[in-house]
Amino acid sequence: MMEITTENFLLIGAILLFVAVLAGKVAYRLGTPALLLFLGVGIFFGYEILSFNSPELTQFMGMIALSIILFSGGMDTKFSDIKPVLLPGITLATVGVLLTAFILGGFIYGISPWLGVGLSFPVALLLASTMASTDSASVFSILRTKKQGLNENLRPLLELESGSNDPVAYILVVLLVTILSPNKQEAGIGMSIILFIVQMVVGAAAGYGFGKAAVWTINKINMTNASLYSVLLLAFVFLTFSFTTLVQGNGFLAVYIAGLVVGNCKIVHKRTVVTFFDGVTWLVQIIMFIMLGLLVDVKLLMEPSTLLLGVVTALFMTFVARPVAVLLSMAPFRKFSKKARMYVSWVGLRGAVPIIFATYPLVDQVPHADLIFNVVFIVTIMSLTLQGTTVSGMANSLGVARKERESSFGDAFQDRMKSEFTEVDVNELMLAPGNTLKQIDLPQHTLVIMVCRDGDYFVPQGDTELVVGDKLLILSDRNEELQAHYKELGLEEVIKF
Repeated sequence: MMEITTENFLLIGAILLFVAVLAGKVAYRLGTPALLLFLGVGIFFGYEILSFNSPELTQFMGMIALSIILFSGGMDTKFSDIKPVLLPGITLATVGVLLTAFILGGFIYGISPWLGVGLSFPVALLLASTMASTDSASVFSILRTKKQGLNENLRPLLELESGSNDPVAYILVVLLVTILSPNKQEAGIGMSIILFIVQMVVGAAAGYGFGKAAVWTINKINMTNASLYSVLLLAFVFLTFSFTTLVQGNGFLAVYIAGLVVGNCKIVHKRTVVTFFDGVTWLVQIIMFIMLGLLVDVKLLMEPSTLLLGVVTALFMTFVARPVAVLLSMAPFRKFSKKARMYVSWVGLRGAVPIIFATYPLVDQVPHADLIFNVVFIVTIMSLTLQGTTVSGMANSLGVARKERESSFGDAFQDRMKSEFTEVDVNELMLAPGNTLKQIDLPQHTLVIMVCRDGDYFVPQGDTELVVGDKLLILSDRNEELQAHYKELGLEEVIKF
């Protein structure tokens, strides 16, 4: 097998990215989650071509990727959307995770001796905890790729749950790894509860603070290069995660809340920033899933006992543990119909997060760490295959789907639009016929869309009075006539968009 070295790193990385992008295109046509095929690319190259065995590096890259994914997911979520589902979403992200972990952990503990892999209850609970949270990367990616419209505010509920439930699972995993690791001292239950509260409170506060700081900085810094705003915000993402972790807060929760704050505030060059993070999010998702696929040992994965435990665990979690946890967590919230609750229980996708959490036992040499990693991997593949491919179909079957209206004026419109935008400064010659908008002589099929005066923007009407120095945003499909007219008016500095 080929070893990954500094000399061939870029070549191998480029090939993997290229193949993954092509796989994503195939996945879209087949109706299969692209993330599943990204994993497949990693598994294939890891089994046939490349030699990669670094749980530490995979864990590190996973944290970076999750920080960006969670921030981007938060930035795309509107407060107005999640406000009606805030309480049920938080309940699912906390109580739901704990219920899933203990129900599934008890099942694994009971069934493991029958499958020839007898596990202690702490190990079984650790295995269950790694899979207790739904995966934000998978949920965000699948719902938005499929453009699935949902009734009863289900989409913001699912995105809120998946974006905020990682901290509880993370704390459970870290606690159990600490207890089981031969190299670490056991932590008491009381200290664990205190740790949980501290991490959640500090994470939420730090996320809100850094989000506000990012908004203030971006709006005040006044950089000449618009692309640098995206770079600055990316620095804030890493700063938020690392600082919050340093002060014993939960970094994953912090970056998600910071994303929520930034996304719901006005910032300069927001469209550029959103486009940048959309691209970076896809890049880190591809890298993360490929690395996770490379890390898996196919021979260990296909051992009968491991394979059987993984399949049985996946089926029990999908059809028993997740539905029971959801139904109990959502019991106080009567506004959701039975079909809506059933759909929430179904869209409990597992993806990269459980596999990344499963690297923690590997790094700390916890007993049965290889088994935990491989079982989680099997469960993830089954979840993406079974649930990921039926997101739309199940919504239609349960009657909670609605047609999501797509904008007719998106990127495709901009590419096909023959009209052009121009910006000009009003001069005295332009106002010679009169100082109102309707008195300005402009070619036919030409509209003044907006006026900027002393930093204030407004939409003009025919009787709007203009002054020298006003900046006009003009739309026209008679561009040659308009340019000739500009020259007649002595307008030399014309900005084209």
